Amino acid sequence: MDASGLPLLDRRIADCRACPRLVSWREEVARAKRAAFADWTYWGRPVSGFGPADARLLIVGLAPAAHGGNRTGRMFTGDRSGDVLFEALYDVGLASQPTAVHAHDGLELYGVRVTSPVHCAPPANKPTPEERDTCRPWLVQELRLLRPTLRAVVVLGAFGWQAALPAFAEAGWPVPRPRPAFSHGARFRLDGLELFGCFHVSQRNTFTGRLTPTMLRDVLRAAGRAAELPIRSG
Repeated sequence: MDASGLPLLDRRIADCRACPRLVSWREEVARAKRAAFADWTYWGRPVSGFGPADARLLIVGLAPAAHGGNRTGRMFTGDRSGDVLFEALYDVGLASQPTAVHAHDGLELYGVRVTSPVHCAPPANKPTPEERDTCRPWLVQELRLLRPTLRAVVVLGAFGWQAALPAFAEAGWPVPRPRPAFSHGARFRLDGLELFGCFHVSQRNTFTGRLTPTMLRDVLRAAGRAAELPIRSG
């Protein structure tokens, strides 16, 4: 497997209907819409990863937002969590612009790919363990395709951490037992890969100050340097 297979993987993800509850929810949200987006045609399908096929840094979230990625068709695009993430990526020199409004807004990521362990928007932003495990093979395949260039990973939140570690093991990385616990600022090395923990960029975390812009930029800078990407100091 090589990075040329990522476009095919992305198309296969977008056609997935494996989890009945998630299929029903994402399509109902796309029909009902939010009043502020009444003139939008919602994507209403699984949302694949976003970023170059030769990425050196991977960011792993949780799942698309009902009126964010599920609306726009691009990961972390069109919601406040994405606003926080992409502004931070821009600040450290890893994105072409600080905003992500829609899938054709010109945003480019430099050496970075963004993905999630669950590709459909879940009710209340809470996938079930069964849905997480059903979706895991997509992340395993993505990791295998990225492996030739991948040097660092930032995992956002405990859910993503718990979902990502088994995927790394299935993709061929030696994950220690017991598995490392999640914490903000956690860092450990796998075979040729630096793994970083970071609080999720959810509104709950950013509005309460549990995760500040400075905290997020610090993790992204450390991960970018581990991936040997050109980082803007601040």
